[in-house]
Amino acid sequence: MRRISMVAGLALAMAFMTGCPKPYPNCDNDEACQSHGEVCVQGQCQECATDANCKEGFSCQANKCVPKAPECTTDTACGDGRICEAGKCAPAQCKGDTQCPSGSKCERGRCQAPQNTCSSSADCGEGQECKAGQCVAGGPKQCNWEPIRFGFNEATLSSEGQSRLSELADCIKSTKASGKITLEGHADDRGTEEYNLQLSNRRAASVKRYLVDLGIPSKSLDTVGYGETRPLNQASDEEAWSQNRRVEFRR
Repeated sequence: MRRISMVAGLALAMAFMTGCPKPYPNCDNDEACQSHGEVCVQGQCQECATDANCKEGFSCQANKCVPKAPECTTDTACGDGRICEAGKCAPAQCKGDTQCPSGSKCERGRCQAPQNTCSSSADCGEGQECKAGQCVAGGPKQCNWEPIRFGFNEATLSSEGQSRLSELADCIKSTKASGKITLEGHADDRGTEEYNLQLSNRRAASVKRYLVDLGIPSKSLDTVGYGETRPLNQASDEEAWSQNRRVEFRR
């Protein structure tokens, strides 16, 4: 009887143990990872398994959601008969002047305003800008080197950050800017110093990865993280924290 009781107790213990969920990040199914916003991939909770697990504008690479590079940034990337619109290749607006409104001309696949008139620089061709309603040759292009901002505890780029970096990459390539660019990551003062240092490094790496995807040589970009040690704003409120969560450019 004693032997039977021991066997029954052992069987009960084994049943109890096999019924317990595995500790994170181990898993048997996606449900075990839901509390962390992840999915189960080969017995481990991961950020994603396919692109469907990532939000719009991101793809799954090595089980991490990373920003998708735009299909194009200039018309030349789209080939003959196509133009670049909002980061995607699209059919040209026109092939000849007859396909444009009266008085307009077809230039580089786009209908241009008559007599070189314009309401903004977007109406002008490459290398031109709008002044006093006329498209004129533009001066040396100045790139926007303002810091890229990040959300709280975030190292992924926002849609605004992606747009800013796309414009910056175009400017760097069009002006043929040379020399090293150092991407300096920063964090606000919430969290431990060690965690904030790691977070600032991830932010700098995220900006570098996106610029490289846009055609900027990796060897021209260095990264460094300063954590919370170099705040722009010393206050402890949302506005200050927002300013301090950033990546700056040093040339």
